[in-house]
Amino acid sequence: MPDSVSRPSRRAPMPLAVYILGLSVFALGTSEFMLSGLLPPIADDMDVSIPQAGLLISAFAIGMVVGAPLLAVATLRLPRRTTLIALISVFGLGQIAGALAPTYEVLFVSRVVSAFACAGFWAVGAAVAIAMVPVNARARAMAVMIGGLSIANVLGVPLGAFLGEHLGWRSAFWAVGAASAVALAGVATLIPRIPLPAEKPQLKREISIYRDRQVQLSVVITALAAGGVFCAFSYLSPLLTDVAGLGSGWVPWVLGLFGAGALIGTTIGGRLADAHLFGVLLSGITASMVCLVALALFASSPAVVVALAFLLGLSAFFTAPALNARMFNVAGAAPTLAGATTTAAFNLGNTSGPWLGGTVIDAGLGFAATAWAGAAMTVLALVTVLFSLRLHRGAGTPARLVASAKSPAGADTADTADDDPWVKTPG
Repeated sequence: MPDSVSRPSRRAPMPLAVYILGLSVFALGTSEFMLSGLLPPIADDMDVSIPQAGLLISAFAIGMVVGAPLLAVATLRLPRRTTLIALISVFGLGQIAGALAPTYEVLFVSRVVSAFACAGFWAVGAAVAIAMVPVNARARAMAVMIGGLSIANVLGVPLGAFLGEHLGWRSAFWAVGAASAVALAGVATLIPRIPLPAEKPQLKREISIYRDRQVQLSVVITALAAGGVFCAFSYLSPLLTDVAGLGSGWVPWVLGLFGAGALIGTTIGGRLADAHLFGVLLSGITASMVCLVALALFASSPAVVVALAFLLGLSAFFTAPALNARMFNVAGAAPTLAGATTTAAFNLGNTSGPWLGGTVIDAGLGFAATAWAGAAMTVLALVTVLFSLRLHRGAGTPARLVASAKSPAGADTADTADDDPWVKTPG
């Protein structure tokens, strides 16, 4: 794209509503990931094994996988702000139900219900964020939303682990419920009314994106990249205490380091991904693979494990804006389902990763083996990225993307995120 078009878009300030969505994602992300620091106390209290407690992470992810496209379709023609208010309210009630859960089964159900609401909020919120910015600022807008997730890892997840250590795991759920109430107030008062499109969204047209091979590949890449990281991250707490030999008091701090890396990675990845999308994907997933292999090899070394937790958070979230932007680029004709599909894809990884990690542990291979399993998933993700790149180079930019990739002002802004100078696409 000519500089005369792209430079002003990049300098344009991000709408306030995007930052409000990012703040709301803080509460959602804290709930989604805080169980990585709460598995031992939950397992003890509910009288289940750690792998069984780990299934609560998968339960949330399964709810996200199913809930994202389902709620995206169900709310396709509803006012955006009203939908966001309803979803964050249900999510908050789910946290209260989790805090009061008398049995493992009730806690499991509360996680699925919360995940449905979380998935819907992500899908609708992402579509709202994308609609408010030009196409060559999509990754930056998604980086703001994902930044809320990163801050959740920096502050929310370690705080949840700290509360679990000193006040019991239920206190972490109460804290997220309070954060959800704050998010509800922000959405209700500061998100503007988003007008529905003049042409009513057509469900048949939106669903047609799933026939696109690049959409299918984007789902696979996202699921494998996320699954590889969370295969190991979900069991980081017992790895730190049982393998590395650190005291339980270290767990919140190491989780905080992972979150700090995630915040830095999101910031850098969001700045680079609009111009270097495939380059970010290839370098970020490769870095995650290297970190996971190193974690498997040096799991008994406390200093190395602590450093790798930071680097793994950085590499994983460095790719997140590119993964989100890529889906919107290849599914631009269906923005609501594109956001839902990205959410579902991430949580396919968040489901399969912890499940694979639990299977490895149950097989008697130990907590460190979860990193080997995660590394294998990232290798498959890299292979899929390369295949997607090969197809992209051969096909060029499809005409439907050029037609659908319009800025809010109506300026024609073709799929520049795929014209990657790091991985040169022929003209």
